[in-house]
Amino acid sequence: METSKIQSESQLNTSKFGFYISMITTIIAVVTFAIAISTPPMSGPFCTGPCFEYPYADIASRFPRDYYWMYPAIVLSFFYLIMMSCIYQIAHSSKKVFAMVGISFATMSALILSVDYFVQVSVIQPSLLAGETEGIALLSQFNPHGIFIVLEEIGFSLMIISFFALFPIFHGKNSLEKAIRYTAVIGFILAIVSFALVSIIHGIHREYLFEVIIISITWIELIVLGILFTRYFKRLIRQISQFNSPVLADIYKPV
Repeated sequence: METSKIQSESQLNTSKFGFYISMITTIIAVVTFAIAISTPPMSGPFCTGPCFEYPYADIASRFPRDYYWMYPAIVLSFFYLIMMSCIYQIAHSSKKVFAMVGISFATMSALILSVDYFVQVSVIQPSLLAGETEGIALLSQFNPHGIFIVLEEIGFSLMIISFFALFPIFHGKNSLEKAIRYTAVIGFILAIVSFALVSIIHGIHREYLFEVIIISITWIELIVLGILFTRYFKRLIRQISQFNSPVLADIYKPV
């Protein structure tokens, strides 16, 4: 009896923590997305001029204006990873393997994106001010086919996969779990289709076209799932409190 009580308290605490983490993740995602889309492209196919050209040694004037969105983006990558960990904790034991796959891809995604953004805000500007321009062109976000763009593409692609790995966990027939499943699957399909189309049309000269698409898909999906997970954890809190369910298996009965 004491063990069941401890389990119930642990589940309730996890659900409460997941609720707040999901809510904060959603807010940060909205703020980051809003700042990012309000930052005009200063190079590449979407630039309307004046545009920066290779070797991008004259971009110092754009700091910190064009880098504001990267600071919340770094924080967002960590909260997203924590949110995924909360999903793992509340998953039924028979479904935890899928949650673990999700966390594995989420870890890779968070690491790649946080390092990518931290390099931009901590390496590029100091190097330019010191007159150390060698290698900047390859690292700069203004290079439409540079390392920064490629790392974003793989980072957000991994995030899409991490969400897709979660859809077997939410097997219920209620509208909330269906919405989570559909969002995870639709985001994954859109990512594959967009990459295929961009690659077919532009080949290796896609520049940052796919990056813009995958970021848009992923951030919208992250915001939607953040809202859905917030509601999901809130429902769990209510169920555990109301029924004092000691075992999550009673809540997540297979269909």
